[in-house]
Amino acid sequence: MAVFTTVSEADLGAWLANYSLGTLLELQGIPEGIQNTNYFVTTSNGRFVLTLFEKLTATELPFFLNLMAHLARHGIPCPCPIADLHNRFLGELNGKPACIVSRLSGKSVTQPTVANCAAMGAMLGQMHCAGQSFAEQMPDPRGAAWRGEASQQIMQFLSAQDAAMLKSEVELHALPLTDIPRGVIHADLFRDNVLMDGERVGGLVDFYFACTGNFLYDVAITVNDWCMGSEGPSTGSGLDAERTRAMLKAYHVVRPFTEKEAEAWPQALRLAALRFWLSRLYDLHLPREGELVNPRNPEPFKRILQNHIATTQPVWL
Repeated sequence: MAVFTTVSEADLGAWLANYSLGTLLELQGIPEGIQNTNYFVTTSNGRFVLTLFEKLTATELPFFLNLMAHLARHGIPCPCPIADLHNRFLGELNGKPACIVSRLSGKSVTQPTVANCAAMGAMLGQMHCAGQSFAEQMPDPRGAAWRGEASQQIMQFLSAQDAAMLKSEVELHALPLTDIPRGVIHADLFRDNVLMDGERVGGLVDFYFACTGNFLYDVAITVNDWCMGSEGPSTGSGLDAERTRAMLKAYHVVRPFTEKEAEAWPQALRLAALRFWLSRLYDLHLPREGELVNPRNPEPFKRILQNHIATTQPVWL
């Protein structure tokens, strides 16, 4: 579940007095999500989403809220934070940092079509272009330093073979990819963080891993989830060529890939797989005290990484 902090209609009604959003009509908990408490909120002025942040602090959140507001102003369909009567995006509700944002249309897809992948590729390119005028920066919280520390902590739980592969991959990616375009990236555009409205992208959500990084890395994260073979990403099979090329070509039309990015593509795919294999291993073996959700299975991303290691020429344009 994703309602960790209970909010009553009375609680929210009092909190909404600080906004010009009209009268509260309906409050409904959202079961999806693994990090924050989320509610659908309907008022006399429209439909919104309320989020109470369970891990991020009030000092960390302005970057993400300002980024979403920036992207929304540039036409990217992402949740737009609503300012209160004091022109603040961030408030506090029931002891947690909280914000309310616009609610988007569409729903996530479990089996993306070629057309879905093309639409996602174009939207990702548009998001990267729009983010280039966003002045704030945020280091990647799952970057090389974190990978090095996290891998050391979980080695004791792994088989000798898995430990050797993890050590090798962490060392391989200790230095960042250089001479390729950088900017604001989402860093978590899995299918459940994208709302499709027919064949159109209706919304990009959950920007709370967004950071400054290589655009190609963001593309690789997205491809690893959207474009796996017919068995799906849960099996860790290879990339489906048709869906992968559809996503890459649609992205390339919006923001053309450079020659350096083409050279770095195999490494970017491996790094993206490593990041999620490692984070899921960490959540499985070293859960936070009081964690309220079941950790996701790390095995699929281990298999995806193994597949990328074995593939010298992955699907490209």
